[in-house]
Amino acid sequence: MDENAEQIVDNAAQAPVDLAYPEAATQIPDMSIIGLFLQADPIVKCVCIGLLFASFWSWAIIIEKYKKLRFVNEESDKFEETFWSGGSLNDLHRTLGSKYNHPMVTVFSAGMEEWKRSLKQKISLGENLKQRVERVMQSTMNRELTILERYMTFLASVGSTAPFVGLFGTVWGIMNSFQAIGMTKNTSLAVVAPGIAEALFATALGLVAAIPAVVAYNKITSDLNRFAGRMEAFVSEFCAILSRQIDEEK
Repeated sequence: MDENAEQIVDNAAQAPVDLAYPEAATQIPDMSIIGLFLQADPIVKCVCIGLLFASFWSWAIIIEKYKKLRFVNEESDKFEETFWSGGSLNDLHRTLGSKYNHPMVTVFSAGMEEWKRSLKQKISLGENLKQRVERVMQSTMNRELTILERYMTFLASVGSTAPFVGLFGTVWGIMNSFQAIGMTKNTSLAVVAPGIAEALFATALGLVAAIPAVVAYNKITSDLNRFAGRMEAFVSEFCAILSRQIDEEK
């Protein structure tokens, strides 16, 4: 008799849950990545799409910068080897022509063109000529470095803001989950878990977008600073050679 009474009480306690939210007892929520996205709130979906776009675009920039910096460093090695081989600078400039395929050649050609332009205009050799050539080379170098640094701001922005955008999606999703709990008056894990999982999915996407962007930004910035120092050294060495030549021709 007591066992039957306890069974009746248990069934009565379970009945409101099943009646209030019968899907929880009959349906198993899809917890896959695609399922979480499809079940998410429209605002959370927009957040996820934006983060996915930012992640794909970041990877495109990372790959492009990696290839570009690798090419630039390899070509700079070849150019410096030729530059310091002892040949004539005029012959080197003539050989390169207008095919400026990497920054160091562009800087060298800008200096040589300013040097030749000054000689044609019969400008007196002196310290002013050296300073003018150096200014032209510095200006060209800054312009080339600006080109290499293109889109770096986007990487920095993704790295710093993506986690917070994902957190916004998470907070919004959890708010919707609590609203659903209030409307159904059902606090079972089967009701709460799917909504919270969808919300946390936005945070995960934010981290997926941000972590590679931050790591790549730091690495690429370090490589760019190293290459900028290499360019600065080349400009100084070229101007020193020019200064020696000016002193010899006086």
